[in-house]
Amino acid sequence: MTADRVLIAEPLSETGLAVLAKAGLAADVRTDLSREALLATIGDYDALIVRSATQVDRELLTAGKKLRVVGRAGVGLDNVDVKAATERGVLVVNAPSGNVVSAAEHAIAILLAFLRKIPQAQTSLKAGEWKRTKFVGTELQGKTVGLVGLGQVGARVAARLRPWHVTLLAFDPFVTPERAQELGVTPVSLEELLAKSDIVSLHAPGGAETRNLIGAPQLAAMKKGAILVNCARGPLVDEAALVAALDSGHLTGAALDVFAVEPPKDFALMKHPKVLCTPHLGASTVEAQDRVAVETVEMLTEALKGSPFIAAVNLPFPSGGDPHAALPWMRLAEQVGMFVGQAMPEAPKQLTVTLAGVPESMRKACVVSAVKGVVSAFAEGVNIVNAVSLAKLSGISVSDSVREVAGGYASLVTVTAGDRSASGTLFGEKLGRIVAVNELSLEFSPEGTLLVIANRDVPGVVGRIGTLLGSRGINISDFALSRGRDGRAAAVVRIDRPDGAPIEQDLVKAVSTLEGIIAARLVTLG
Repeated sequence: MTADRVLIAEPLSETGLAVLAKAGLAADVRTDLSREALLATIGDYDALIVRSATQVDRELLTAGKKLRVVGRAGVGLDNVDVKAATERGVLVVNAPSGNVVSAAEHAIAILLAFLRKIPQAQTSLKAGEWKRTKFVGTELQGKTVGLVGLGQVGARVAARLRPWHVTLLAFDPFVTPERAQELGVTPVSLEELLAKSDIVSLHAPGGAETRNLIGAPQLAAMKKGAILVNCARGPLVDEAALVAALDSGHLTGAALDVFAVEPPKDFALMKHPKVLCTPHLGASTVEAQDRVAVETVEMLTEALKGSPFIAAVNLPFPSGGDPHAALPWMRLAEQVGMFVGQAMPEAPKQLTVTLAGVPESMRKACVVSAVKGVVSAFAEGVNIVNAVSLAKLSGISVSDSVREVAGGYASLVTVTAGDRSASGTLFGEKLGRIVAVNELSLEFSPEGTLLVIANRDVPGVVGRIGTLLGSRGINISDFALSRGRDGRAAAVVRIDRPDGAPIEQDLVKAVSTLEGIIAARLVTLG
């Protein structure tokens, strides 16, 4: 079996490369590829590692026929089309904590450098000048600092600023009052923060929802003489409006590490005398680059191994669970879903997953696995990443519910699609069994080739089935029967050939013609 191939399209630290090598992955470092060359090459690779420059859009993902994982060595995902990746079943992993310390330190460093006019003073001194009175700075102590965003970076900036005896305000609609109190910040609206802060520091995520979060109206609402710091994402700020606010004297200045277009095509903002700027250096420390590389590579290698509980940004259930405990449940749910899906003549309009006695931490993973099982009967390339998306694209409405009672079992996973249903349970926490089909009690192991039969509850049916299978040289390795109260009956027969040859599909037609048989179908469970 050949090793999975990984394309590294942007620089990665030696530490990260060493982790890849130790995992036995074949990695090609190709940081010189043009867009055209990347599109022509990506089809040969199972995984792609990028930083912020490479645009992983729908076109590139489509060209990557074998792609299973995209690793973004950093926090933001502005350059990765996560929706397109999800639809194609490609996991997207990043390094959500690898560079947060460096980013927080840089935000404070660039602020202090602005307040104390350090860059200008150094330039003057290196030019042979000694003009101390020209570079009188401003203290940070006593100022009101407004933090827009209290995620991992914003929270660390708050922690580092507290000893400076500043007043900390924060705007973050997702942070609870308890968390704000823990960080020592006062939660306020964005309007109040802008009006009261001497320094506004941005730590919000990028994306369409936050583009131009700080535009002309917000800049006008800022306290006169305030300073804007942005070490988060360039598109958060309307740069033309910022230049206007600086030119008018409404703002004292801006300290910027990120820009709307990188690298910039127009350097007017960077050259403004009231702007202190750096070329997106927030994560550019030796320590951060090592952490980011290792964190990204470790998750990428786990993803390639098939681990379902990595911290992928587009995994449709919470990460961080215990895969050893979750996998048997996920496997059972998928097998029950596969059984129902393959027993149907066409894709259902409605799919319901009902759980009873399943640990809460594993419920979402079970639902997704069951959906994957059903949808895989009607679509190619289904995995846990895109199963729910493909269900919707196929016109299948998905719902789930939790029940207290498990019908006499400690736990039960039930999948219902149209007029078909099946229920499964775990024995001894690992042994999965299907225990009901179409509400008839019927216990069997969900594996191998299964002949699923609906029949009338009349004598001779079992004998006729056995005779037919024997005449075709087909073995019976298991035979489960169930009788209903309304004259219905059902059977699930596990069959195989002594030489391992596949079972012909015309067997279904032959079985269906037997006396007493209502319907028959072949189901194959791996």
